[in-house]
Amino acid sequence: MPPITYTPIGVIHSPFTELHGTPIQPRGGRGVEGTVEVFDEYVEGLADLDGFSHIYLLFHLHLSEGHKLKVIPYLDDKKRGLFSTRAPKRPNPIGLSVVQLLGVEGRILRIMDVDMIDGTPLLDIKPYVPEFERELGARIGWLTGKVEGASTKQDDGRFSD
Repeated sequence: MPPITYTPIGVIHSPFTELHGTPIQPRGGRGVEGTVEVFDEYVEGLADLDGFSHIYLLFHLHLSEGHKLKVIPYLDDKKRGLFSTRAPKRPNPIGLSVVQLLGVEGRILRIMDVDMIDGTPLLDIKPYVPEFERELGARIGWLTGKVEGASTKQDDGRFSD
């Protein structure tokens, strides 16, 4: 299979400048504001986005290097299969977060509930539509009983080496 190449469409700005201490999920960044700077050649694609309260941001985890197929995730103390976690060190370091869209001002998106590092390359934006996304009765595997405190968890450095 030929390599797949992505071109960033913008850059995410946030108050977080290093991995350690950054929230591990958007709920952990509740109330934290940031911006998305969309590159000029993609601004036309922002038309009609301002009618949505929340958006998905897909981004490149640019500080993540390497990966292991078994990891100890943030919300556990035993090794789990990488693809059953949201650990940042992945074969394709792609991040996904749902953030609140506060406003669209030209090529700048004002967002809230930020869990990304400042300078993160943006790959795509998609509207969040609850009727499309919510799966009633979804199971969460090994995370059962562990997600309640996730909003207070921050990067503790376990994926920095």
